[in-house]
Amino acid sequence: MAHFELQWKITAPQAGSLIRGFLKENDISKTALTDIKFAGGFIKVNNQEVNVRYELKEGDILQVGFPEEVPSKGMKGEDLPLDILYEDAYLLIVNKPAGVSTIPSREHPSGSLANRLIGYYQRIGLKSAAHIVTRLDRDTSGMVLIAKHRHVHHLFSQQQRFRKIQRTYEAFAEGTISRDAGTIEQPIARKKDSIIEREVSEAGQYACTHYQVISRRKEFTHVKLKLETGRTHQIRVHLAWLGYPLAGDELYGGTRQLIRRQALHCCSLSFYHPFLHRTLMFEQELPEDMNCLL
Repeated sequence: MAHFELQWKITAPQAGSLIRGFLKENDISKTALTDIKFAGGFIKVNNQEVNVRYELKEGDILQVGFPEEVPSKGMKGEDLPLDILYEDAYLLIVNKPAGVSTIPSREHPSGSLANRLIGYYQRIGLKSAAHIVTRLDRDTSGMVLIAKHRHVHHLFSQQQRFRKIQRTYEAFAEGTISRDAGTIEQPIARKKDSIIEREVSEAGQYACTHYQVISRRKEFTHVKLKLETGRTHQIRVHLAWLGYPLAGDELYGGTRQLIRRQALHCCSLSFYHPFLHRTLMFEQELPEDMNCLL
């Protein structure tokens, strides 16, 4: 049984195309086509099942149905709060609080955003896996983009490859950053002998962070940051390398005198909606633990 469908009305310039080529041009992958063929999806023209060698004619109505998805067996749905900022048939934007992992781990096997998401899907009757497009560290708060279907996730992954999903962060860096704005271009690698920790290293991958000072306080600098790349712990590593670790970020040299977690929040998110065919932008205020420091 299919649960996610796409439909096109074939125009004169599209007539003459084989369905296989048409679907490739519309970003439906070979893997997705295999799933459609063997796992319970369908391809129909004018409500009649056809195969990918069908030649499209002007006025044809082409429907593609994707098979139902099943969450992985280890992913249990949990009835826990999920702060939904936006939802449509294709995606969700949720506000992740600090202290919640994006996906389960050995140290935190339950309570993650993915567990909450599967629980929410079970309540609304949506059969899908947890397709989290933009992840955040456990103790980073803010907006997360989630695709409701594997194909939607595939389209967003392409946007990520071309850096078309834009995220802006606000952070409190310990000390006083003297420059009003700057760019940190330093490669990042996993630290030897550590699974979690990263460091600036010539052996690492290219990483680029832009920052702008919002205000300077007695104990910290309030900064806005934009990433050109999305390396693990990028903002945390780059600011620590610059000499201004995040307040609360003990892993990278910060202290917990002001706040009990790294003072980092994803405050804006923009992307091109592949089905509404326009750019959407969302903004989210600082959470209470950061806001009270201002």
